[in-house]
Amino acid sequence: MIVAGVMSGTSADGVNVAICRITPSRSVGGSPRIKVIGHAGFAYSKAMRLAVMRSMNAEAISVAEMSRLNWRLGEIYADCIEKSVAKLNAKLDLIACHGQTIYHQALPAHFAGRPTRATWQTGEASVIAERLRVPVVSDFRTADLAAGGQGAPLVPMLDYTMFRDAKKSRVLLNLGGIANLTAIPAGAAIEQTMAFDTGPANMVIDRCMTLLYDKSFDRTGAIARRGKVLQPVVDTLLKDIFFSASPPKSCGREQFGEAFSLRLIALSQEVQATDADIIATATAFTAQSILDAYRRFVWPHLGQASPLAKTEVIAAGGGVRNATLMQMLKAAFEPLGVRLRTMDEFGLPPQAKEAVAFALLGWLTWHYIPGNVPSATGARRPVVLGKLSLP
Repeated sequence: MIVAGVMSGTSADGVNVAICRITPSRSVGGSPRIKVIGHAGFAYSKAMRLAVMRSMNAEAISVAEMSRLNWRLGEIYADCIEKSVAKLNAKLDLIACHGQTIYHQALPAHFAGRPTRATWQTGEASVIAERLRVPVVSDFRTADLAAGGQGAPLVPMLDYTMFRDAKKSRVLLNLGGIANLTAIPAGAAIEQTMAFDTGPANMVIDRCMTLLYDKSFDRTGAIARRGKVLQPVVDTLLKDIFFSASPPKSCGREQFGEAFSLRLIALSQEVQATDADIIATATAFTAQSILDAYRRFVWPHLGQASPLAKTEVIAAGGGVRNATLMQMLKAAFEPLGVRLRTMDEFGLPPQAKEAVAFALLGWLTWHYIPGNVPSATGARRPVVLGKLSLP
């Protein structure tokens, strides 16, 4: 079956499309086999990125604008898929589109008389199905949330399918807008997989870049490399209750959006930091929050009683292109006996991973197979994910 996985993440920088061939396992109970035929990335226009970012602030956008955004994103996803199919000369059987997350609240908040949780991924799937004349699976997070889970992370199903090893423990690190870890002990069953969000990856860095430099991101980490890390600021930010909370847990712009970035900048400016120092501090904050999560939660899960236990961490996502962030992570992990690798060493482009993950989840949904990992999301049970739009 040829499946297009479509992903636009919390960084709100654009759309990734992965065209995959997915086939059932040759053995009973085995994992499906995934071959990535090709991958393409498409940046949002400046106007579209602004519209997406505005949608993440409920007080700054009207219901009419939200509806228009839903339909416009559907058109953009369809455009990106059409271009990818033409480039790769592929004939699709199924499309799996995650949509653009504009709100994710995994913990209950009081609303209309009772505690309520919510998540919202937008981008009209019916537009995609009509344009491509192919069935579309979308809106993956809601079923897990309804089953008591966090609705995230959902990538662990791909991590387990592609990277479980009978003799070696592996940790998968995704560096998107949000960072998340998937810890897979050697020879583990899927219910032994741990996965959770560690906090922001690119999100805070990108927002600080926009506020200070009017740029979308710090290309290759060049500005952070020129700055000085303000460790007291990092230490203060790491006191946020999210970091000490035990998994399962997930996060988004609701915790680490505009207000958090402004707080980082204000704390830095209290000690007369330069703009480059602020970007360096935001980058170090990402690296150290990941390391903190690894030490607190991954070590015990993998049965690693000492810092010298050998482990392999495999990184993916847009953050892999930030050389300064990767160097900080490498320097942090090395004393722990941890080897940091990147996904492209395994034949999968780092930017394509999440799109491939949703291609797999769409395939599972089409075959009525659960796609969540309850040990990662906290759901009461495995559930079939997504909603189906037919052409």
